[in-house]
Amino acid sequence: MQRQKKWVTMGDVAKRAGVGKITVSRAFRTPEKVNAATRQKIREAVEELGYVLDETAGALSSKRTRTVCAVVSTLDQSVFSSTVDGLTDGLSEHGMQLFLGTANYNAKTEETLLNTFMGRRPDAVVLTNSLHTERAIQNLITSNLPIFELWELPDTPLYAAVGFSNFQAGKDITTYLLAREKKKIAFIRIKYQDECRGRLRMEGYCDAIEGIDTPRIIELPHENGVSAAEFGAKGLSRIVEIWADTDAVVCASDPLALGVWCEAMRRGISIPQELALTGFGDFELAGASALGLTTVHIDGYKMGRTAADLIHNYYSGGTEIPKVTNINYAIIQRNSA
Repeated sequence: MQRQKKWVTMGDVAKRAGVGKITVSRAFRTPEKVNAATRQKIREAVEELGYVLDETAGALSSKRTRTVCAVVSTLDQSVFSSTVDGLTDGLSEHGMQLFLGTANYNAKTEETLLNTFMGRRPDAVVLTNSLHTERAIQNLITSNLPIFELWELPDTPLYAAVGFSNFQAGKDITTYLLAREKKKIAFIRIKYQDECRGRLRMEGYCDAIEGIDTPRIIELPHENGVSAAEFGAKGLSRIVEIWADTDAVVCASDPLALGVWCEAMRRGISIPQELALTGFGDFELAGASALGLTTVHIDGYKMGRTAADLIHNYYSGGTEIPKVTNINYAIIQRNSA
């Protein structure tokens, strides 16, 4: 026999508690206006019936769903996990919830996800990429929602950006190596379909070595199912074949640097004595208790919390929302360079 599906309603709770629906609604929305004994009856009825508050009903009257949709570039690595954690924690403190999707560095996939999310009428949109399709841009602008682009500082944010300069960070980590008398520096990145952070870091690298050496760049087209560490190993193999005198490698991410390090060990290349190595992101594996990788530290958690607070401020009217919030970065010196 097929079980009939039926949501428990606020009316069911009111009937069980022996009160009116308006009283149940007040107990949820403004509990201070309902006496303790009545609140207890309603609480017991909710527990007995397994009632879940229907937020869509409140959204119809308040014109807010108290939800935020976020489309992150990837979930394959831990690059965005701390940002999602910060965003989730910050939103929950303000009574808001997060809907999450991943675009896998594909602008068309992002557009499709946004269309689905917008049908849920979120209060705000968070994106971790600044490359969007024209249709997605148009839909986002016409929604009149606050749009927050994270991990980058685009010249013209759709609404507001919370991030840092990937270009300057790429330049600074290369300058760090130059200051340690490394003159033959190569750069490795994975080339995704719709991604600009790695490209900006590469451009920063090029700017730093201009007039010192010809850029030594390895760009590896992304392949599904291939880990970043594998790309790193392939990248070092190519560098050794093309530029045998390379004395340092800048990687666009820490997982890439892990692959470079493993390949160096297989080839008997000592780090940092023969080859200095830097990463980007300061993930768990980069720490002194693990690889000891010199890298660029990004406070992803702070980035997510900041975005959550700005969304709250937007609706509370507390402060003006800045067009750009720069969380900066720090170069962390460890054993690899």
